[in-house]
Amino acid sequence: MGFNDNGYEWWQFFIMPFIAGTVGWGTNVLALQMTFLPIEFFGVELFRIKDQPWGLFGWQGIIPTKAEKMASVCFELMTTKLLDIREIFNRLQPERFSEVMEEGVLLLMDSIINEVAMEYMPNVWKTLPQDVKDEMVIVADSASPEFLTAFMADMQKHVDDVLDIKEMTVQACVQNKHLVNKIFQECGDKEFVFIRRSGFYFGFLFGCIQMAIFFFYTGSWILPVAGFLVGWTTNWLALKVIFRPLKPIKIGCWTIQGIFLKRQKEVSETFARVNCVEILHTQAVWEAILTGPLHKNFFAMLRAHSIVFTEKMIGGLKPFAVAAMGGEQFAKMKEDIATKISEKLPTIIDQSYEYMTEALDMETTIREKMKELSSEEFEGVLHPAFEEDEILLILIGGVLGLVVGVLQLFALFAD
Repeated sequence: MGFNDNGYEWWQFFIMPFIAGTVGWGTNVLALQMTFLPIEFFGVELFRIKDQPWGLFGWQGIIPTKAEKMASVCFELMTTKLLDIREIFNRLQPERFSEVMEEGVLLLMDSIINEVAMEYMPNVWKTLPQDVKDEMVIVADSASPEFLTAFMADMQKHVDDVLDIKEMTVQACVQNKHLVNKIFQECGDKEFVFIRRSGFYFGFLFGCIQMAIFFFYTGSWILPVAGFLVGWTTNWLALKVIFRPLKPIKIGCWTIQGIFLKRQKEVSETFARVNCVEILHTQAVWEAILTGPLHKNFFAMLRAHSIVFTEKMIGGLKPFAVAAMGGEQFAKMKEDIATKISEKLPTIIDQSYEYMTEALDMETTIREKMKELSSEEFEGVLHPAFEEDEILLILIGGVLGLVVGVLQLFALFAD
């Protein structure tokens, strides 16, 4: 074919930029959807590699698929640049910690003393006046501040031995993949709006070029190839404009910089809020300490302090207790009390949540330090979500554009 002399209607050419714009918009929207959804693999699963499903006619969102890696990259930045867990825990005041735990410890010791006494000397315990029993609980309560203060001070010195903050955050994201999605979606909400809209703008622009070419040269391959280029280029441009250039470039009265990087202050606030609400909250920190890979170290530390506490608490009762039950039973009872304290104290640790959240104040720390990151470091917050699979997202846009180009050819220009 040569110059356009085939009698096509003007509207057939006029509609091309709008179709191209729609293709650009659609491919970008699809790319975003495929980045985050579905959270779990959907399709025909054939096998697994490193616990990741692989199969035919199926898909799992790129971020959920690589939740562990994404979380590791993201929180490697956080734990090396934003948080010093030892410095964070040193903000706690051991004396204040013992104060907020005092009421719970009083009730706990009342329960433990009654339980142990009924086991080791039930007859004697039943005959004791209630005033005497209450006095023993008061003695235990008066010794508890020193116990809790010393325990928290020891924990602060050895926090790296009882809490693996990176393991905690990564496992939280792996077990709850929607959390990783939420972090990226809320931090990049304006960038994702731009990606969707820019698909239409860039597509419309390329559609105008496509229209001009097709007006003069109506080769059947033009529309499919143009569709592929529109889908490919709109996705590529959208991703590049978000993260490039890294540093501001002054051109006349305009300053050009990647859209995401321009919003460093705003994103820092969102990143800190979402992480501290969803992942790094006090309850999660304590759960990681109590059940995480280093929990044995924590309980060994707690038991050591519980033994010292028990010695001080019932030391004055030793002559009376030994006479009532014998030295061997008394030693066994002390061990039992220490064991019960170390086992049951974690059940009331929630009384410290409010104070610890206020004292640690991780949200403020993350927010302020994140604002101070270099452009290269800040880019690493969101870019890992796209970087490794950028070519796949771009290719999806190209293939979809190719399909639409073929359909467009048959729908508008078929004889």
